[in-house]
Amino acid sequence: MDTRWKSRTKITVWIVLLTIGLSGILSILDNVHWYVNKDYFHTEDFDMQLNEYIEYISVADINHTSEQELKSNIKVTKEDIEEHRTRYGTLSDQVSNLRDQYQGRIDDAKAADNENVVKLYEEERDQKINDIMENFKSDEHVKAKLMKEKEKQIDEFLNERENFIANYDTNLLSFDYYLEDVKTGEVFTNVKNANRAKDLEKSSNLFTKHYSSSENGSLQINGHYTFLDYPENELVAPKPRLLQGVITIPNSASTGNWITEQKNDFENRQTFFYATSIISLLAIVLLLLWAKKMHPLQVIAASEKRNLYKAIPIDMKLGVLLLSIFFMIVALFANAQNYVYFSYMYSSGIIEFLFAVLMTGITLVQLVWIYREVGQKQLYKEAFLLKMSRWFYRLGSEAFYNRSVGIQILLLLIVIFLSGFGAGVVFMYPIHFPLYAILFIVFTIPVLIYLFKRIGYLNRIIQHSKELAAGQMEQDLPHKGNSALAMLAGNLNALKHGVKTSKRAEAKSERLKTELITNVSHDLRTPLTSIITYTELMKSQELTKEDHDAYLEIIDRKSKRLKILIDDLFEVSKMASGNLELTKQRVDIVQLLQQAMAEYNETIKESSLVFRTSEPAKPLFAYVDGQKMWRVFDNLIGNVLKYSMDNTRVYVSVAPVNQKVQISFKNVSKYELGGNIEELFERFKRGDTSRHTDGSGLGLAIAKSIVDLHEGTLDIDVDGDLFKVTIELDAMES
Repeated sequence: MDTRWKSRTKITVWIVLLTIGLSGILSILDNVHWYVNKDYFHTEDFDMQLNEYIEYISVADINHTSEQELKSNIKVTKEDIEEHRTRYGTLSDQVSNLRDQYQGRIDDAKAADNENVVKLYEEERDQKINDIMENFKSDEHVKAKLMKEKEKQIDEFLNERENFIANYDTNLLSFDYYLEDVKTGEVFTNVKNANRAKDLEKSSNLFTKHYSSSENGSLQINGHYTFLDYPENELVAPKPRLLQGVITIPNSASTGNWITEQKNDFENRQTFFYATSIISLLAIVLLLLWAKKMHPLQVIAASEKRNLYKAIPIDMKLGVLLLSIFFMIVALFANAQNYVYFSYMYSSGIIEFLFAVLMTGITLVQLVWIYREVGQKQLYKEAFLLKMSRWFYRLGSEAFYNRSVGIQILLLLIVIFLSGFGAGVVFMYPIHFPLYAILFIVFTIPVLIYLFKRIGYLNRIIQHSKELAAGQMEQDLPHKGNSALAMLAGNLNALKHGVKTSKRAEAKSERLKTELITNVSHDLRTPLTSIITYTELMKSQELTKEDHDAYLEIIDRKSKRLKILIDDLFEVSKMASGNLELTKQRVDIVQLLQQAMAEYNETIKESSLVFRTSEPAKPLFAYVDGQKMWRVFDNLIGNVLKYSMDNTRVYVSVAPVNQKVQISFKNVSKYELGGNIEELFERFKRGDTSRHTDGSGLGLAIAKSIVDLHEGTLDIDVDGDLFKVTIELDAMES
């Protein structure tokens, strides 16, 4: 426990040093251009104050012109008179426009039966028309008007100038100046009894700025005023000047106190800046040296709380990290300002420092933990935004899975929304009610009718599905068109018919299962009964040698019969479960069939059947398991020999048909083939009249299963007593 607390304490101290170092670096980058200056009088702040003062004396003294002088310089030229006269067009155009402007007002007043207003408008119109006509008659009339306009402009300028002078910061009036116009020799100064610039130059001055007579070294006064919101005209524009002389700040209690405070404050902050910068750089060096021994990043990475952090999605981690970095930078910048404004002496500065330490620690921990996970692609697949985008995509995909349904519902919602919005508009502005009523009748009512019809149809489908789930096979639902509900109704109808078919197939399966059990019991019991019976007979003491041998032969034959039945049963079960493995290779089907026929040569010769074979001249290849396919041919040939009518022909053929190898067996059945032909493929299924034969009833089932495993087909055709088996397999090129 003590070790853990020591480790946490060391990490905390290390983060504190890191915060001090980072804040110091930011302070250096942000403030170095201020505090590398020689003193306060070489800073941008002081230059700005000096320029403001020069602008002030330029307005208040150097370019100060009296009202009388400004107005005495007013001149009205012929061009001014002509421009004023035709400013708004010719005489006829101006009169016509003026009449048009007042005609609408006069008509409105007449409509309101307000004769006093009509008379007032007519008098005002006629007065302006007379003034326009007088403009075109007399230059003196226009000149008098222009004089008044220019005097008004001068009055506005004088008012702006007085406001500027009155609002100037009096703290800056501690400057003294003695300036002389280089061209005219005119002198400007605010110091009494000063006859030359040297009279202001004293060793005790806080600041002294010299201006020479050269163009580059002189004080230049530009020909415009910054306090005006509009460009100066020729009446009030100042004269550009080149001035030589001196501007000083005397070191006296009455004039230099404020500047002295600024100077002392800058020097204190400059000293504090250099001290904190050195401390910050030393802190950086110290934490780097300490990190080599303590390995703080590894300690942070090994924290137990990282397991809780892993559960957060990666995008949320990155989002929180960006916020943390942002707040850390803000906190570090705020803390960096404390390095030059002495804020550490106040509680606010301490709080800012602690907040900077906290944000630096939180950000550092997140950076270390995320760095260990950033390369894991699986984390990005589990991102919160990605999951949400997938969810919204899936939501939209499901909503528009049937595009027509999605669009219809969207349009319905839009119409209903616009109808409600329109009702609100009509409530606020009843004047729009007729238009809203027309749109409501044309659009909203048909949409509502359609919506209710669709809802009713959907309710019928839901009720029908409930009845179908309860096993009630009602009549089919009506469905027309290609709408989603019509397709749903059609699918329910198809499902209902499928259920009926499934029930019939289930009933058939139950029947075949019963028959299977009966047949298996019969076919297994018959040889087993014979074995038991003859075994009991062989136990008799009076049994002769001939009878003993005869009984033993019967037991042997029945045992082999029982073994064949059991082997076939296991084999067909294995095929049905899919556990049978095929060893496929390129096999000549013609040669394989010949080999199968050769196995039955003796039996065929002993029978009364006549075999007719039809084979192509060249081999026919297929990709099959030769041993399993030989078993198919063996079963079919065996069935032909067992169940064919005596003294009939059997036709066996092999031929290529549409890139397939087709093998067919045709014979005339010895027994009558009743019932469903498809049931002949069922296990232990034989014609009712052939139950006494030695067949297992599995021959066709085994053959079909093998062919199915080869992705081929085995079909049976019966025409009366004519029995035909056709096999088709995919052919290979020779």
